[in-house]
Amino acid sequence: MKHALDFCKAQPVLVISFILALATVFIVPVDAQYAGYCNFSVLAELFALMIAVAGLRSVGIFETLTEQLLKRAGNLRRLSRIFVIVCFFSSMLITNDVALITFVPLTILAFAKTDDERSRILTIVLETAAANLGSMLTPIGNPQNLYLFERFEMTGAQFVLTMLPIGAVCFVILMLLTMLIPKSECSSDQKHHKRVSYRLMTVYLLLFALCIVTVFKLLPFWVCAAAAVVTALVFDRYLLLKADYALLLTFVCFFIFVGNISRIDAVHSFFSGIIKGNEIAVSALLSQAISNVPAAVMLSGFTDNGTALLIGVNVGGLGTPIASMASLISLQMYRLTSTAQTKRYMGWFSAVNFGMLAVLLVFCIAVF
Repeated sequence: MKHALDFCKAQPVLVISFILALATVFIVPVDAQYAGYCNFSVLAELFALMIAVAGLRSVGIFETLTEQLLKRAGNLRRLSRIFVIVCFFSSMLITNDVALITFVPLTILAFAKTDDERSRILTIVLETAAANLGSMLTPIGNPQNLYLFERFEMTGAQFVLTMLPIGAVCFVILMLLTMLIPKSECSSDQKHHKRVSYRLMTVYLLLFALCIVTVFKLLPFWVCAAAAVVTALVFDRYLLLKADYALLLTFVCFFIFVGNISRIDAVHSFFSGIIKGNEIAVSALLSQAISNVPAAVMLSGFTDNGTALLIGVNVGGLGTPIASMASLISLQMYRLTSTAQTKRYMGWFSAVNFGMLAVLLVFCIAVF
């Protein structure tokens, strides 16, 4: 019993997602359609990225980059802005998941040297929001964009012109929120650096590049996953233990939950009656409960207004931790740090996300 309680405390998101998935199994019995619930490409890409990032960390490249950032930033506010800006713009090309997997570990390392847990928490929260919001600006920035872009046969110009005003407002808000970070001096006190193995660094960078190529659908996802396993077995088998399997299982549970509730007739009838003319609000609110990717897929069958649905699910990535599954990545990474203050993190996360969600919903509904 003690071990079970300890596990629940250590993995609350996984436990909740498992309970939700299990509850829907009693409503929708297991059948052949279950096999189509899971997005195996997302799971494979996440796994491979975890291995690649773990490999890069093992050779000391993150520590080296951290030292350089601390030296050049000068103060915590500037350091925080660097991370937020990088996450915002990089997510447009490498997706919000990849941006967070890449830069949150670097942020954790950088702020661990400052003894300012509040600034570290707020920076990770703002990075998460930046990755979710920056990714809205391109069709390849996140899965729901790519799906809706193809589903409603949008043009590139139509997509960009729709999302650009929202993206500009988001960027301004994020920069204003970094004002909450103090201008405390930050510097490095590390005098002995781990010697970086350029041979291994090249191997892990190539694996990372392979992951990016897979995200752009230029390679099958199984090739990426197989390459990650082979790379780990050949160069460092311990990397296989560094993958966050709890996060992968959390995704599986949510896929099952969403797949099941989308097959419940009462759910379909309900959304058919409320979505017409209310696409932005309904999709944003639904995203809070089932995440914006499944919300986009689920609601696309009830409306012809793809633009409003696109706006709603992207803005709806703010709010609860499961509104955008990328947010779970940051939460899980932070929780695993030795000085984690999860309740404090969730307090800042909720304040920033729900605050921005309210502002952006008012803006989007008024303008669009």
